[in-house]
Amino acid sequence: MTQFYGKTKVCYGTNALDNLQKLPGKDVFIVTDSFIAKTGFVDQVKSNLSTGVLSTIFDEVEADPSLDTITTATHLFMKSEADIIIAIGGGSAIDAAKAVAYFANHADLLRPPPYLVAIPTTSGTGSEVTSISVVTDKKNGLKIPLQDDTLTPDLAILDARFTRTMPPSITAATGMDVLTHAIEAYVSNRANLFTSIYAENAIKIVFKYLPRAYVSGEDMEAREQLLLASCMAGMSFNNSGLGITHSVAHSLGGLFHIPHGIANAVLLPSVIEFNSFDACIQYQKLAHCLGLPASSMDEGSSSFLEAVRQLNASLDIPSRISGLDIDEGAYISNLSTMANNILQDICTTTNPKKASYDDVIQLLKKAW
Repeated sequence: MTQFYGKTKVCYGTNALDNLQKLPGKDVFIVTDSFIAKTGFVDQVKSNLSTGVLSTIFDEVEADPSLDTITTATHLFMKSEADIIIAIGGGSAIDAAKAVAYFANHADLLRPPPYLVAIPTTSGTGSEVTSISVVTDKKNGLKIPLQDDTLTPDLAILDARFTRTMPPSITAATGMDVLTHAIEAYVSNRANLFTSIYAENAIKIVFKYLPRAYVSGEDMEAREQLLLASCMAGMSFNNSGLGITHSVAHSLGGLFHIPHGIANAVLLPSVIEFNSFDACIQYQKLAHCLGLPASSMDEGSSSFLEAVRQLNASLDIPSRISGLDIDEGAYISNLSTMANNILQDICTTTNPKKASYDDVIQLLKKAW
């Protein structure tokens, strides 16, 4: 049996924030970071809540939220009487809010699960519609993907105005994160008709609108389209799973603190090559839908790979891991650790090519 699951109500466009007036609760726990807390976005959200709704704000989420941060936020939530959690921010804030809801549910089985709202301020993770949250174990240098249906937000509000302040570098990184999500979902060994439709549309949107948003952050059409692409890609990979690009990115992030979107962008061409035999039909189809030369599977795979490389170059993203802030000696000495982490990562299970330890070592060396 094949299935496609979607729980989240998605609201986007003009007046999307008005949906906050209809929330089924009276006490809100807002999860965000210190930067977003200073932008006025939190005040905008609070002003759209119904009269009489109380709010508590936790604004200590860091990039790649740690287990310690999640624990602190969960304790604060448990002390409150909040019945709604609203996440405002990028993937880190949304993942943190989802993790708080998850751990609170397991800590108090008698307390009704909170209604979970996600308002993304970046167009990258798709976390607003997925059942996945990634937390960081800083002590052991690991990124831990949590997966459970209770992690899926009940409501996602996509307001492009909240993404307008992203600088070009963040626009590039988050946009390539969307592309990686969509490509890996499309070639996943669990892909189906529904996941492919969402993924293909997300890919076309990124190629068309990411360069525009990178050059002009005030291009609100491009901003909104990228938010929609991020959401579509999230819906897709929430059902199909991801691939080994993400497995390697999780390891690089945990060990060397490389931002997730940049890690994905740098690794993506190497992984497309790595998967080229097993996913050549899918890459050919993607090349065709982008209007690239694709008269054969080899030509399609090659032209699609080159298009991804050119997109990276246009966004000033390094072409290899060696272009990132990683010491070569430290990288080489951690190859075995990374390979083992990658093989144990849940994203590796849905990669189109089944990878061995030696395969992963060679991939890591070639990507350097």
